[in-house]
Amino acid sequence: MKLTKNRYLTGFVAVVLVLACVRWMFPQVAKGHEVTPVDDQPVAAVPPKPVLKARHNPIRSVPNYREAFPDTNGLQLTAANQWGVTPVGNRADAESRKRELVYVGSNPYYHVDPLYSSIPYLVPRAAVLLQDIGQAFFDSLYVKGVPLHKIIVTSVLRSQEDVAKLRRRNGNATENSCHLYGTTFDICYNRYKTVENPDGPRRREVRNDTLKWVLSEVLRDMREEGRCYIKYEVKQGCFHMTVR
Repeated sequence: MKLTKNRYLTGFVAVVLVLACVRWMFPQVAKGHEVTPVDDQPVAAVPPKPVLKARHNPIRSVPNYREAFPDTNGLQLTAANQWGVTPVGNRADAESRKRELVYVGSNPYYHVDPLYSSIPYLVPRAAVLLQDIGQAFFDSLYVKGVPLHKIIVTSVLRSQEDVAKLRRRNGNATENSCHLYGTTFDICYNRYKTVENPDGPRRREVRNDTLKWVLSEVLRDMREEGRCYIKYEVKQGCFHMTVR
């Protein structure tokens, strides 16, 4: 059959009509083949980055304070005799022993309470231990996300005169105290010094129990490293410790 001009036009029109019907009946087919100019292509949305919360180390404390810190006065006395000075008679005697003793006062890592029954001196070995405990406590608070607090030192070197006065007030006070040798100090576990800018906003309050748990972890590590002996004192509310 000869392809004439009329037949060609008729066939072309028929094809166009068929395609139009297909487009009308199945619009998704046409969309799948549409080409969008490059400049008009939609930019794929970039998913927002997840906000990562700071992950702090957990606070674990110790299972039992008495069991974790059981070192008796007799055991601590052995270390005091090994590393300490000969007992100091009185405060004037302590002042004359500065070659053997170093002054310990409040600093960025710990606070020393007003001392009524002891003198702010320790042998260098014990002074370093106290400084390291204060710094380790700071570090531990930081990694656990707890606002910074200082430990509070309540007792350090006692003269023989101080011990005699204590024994008159408290018959249970020992005459041969580890505090006589400058190797021993007490850190209270129920009070802490908040670190904050006096001109800035108030820090959030932290329970003393929480701070005690963190401190107990620090002291347990120091004891397990063989740096000190520690006794958990219930009546005095302190950790009584002697350098090793």
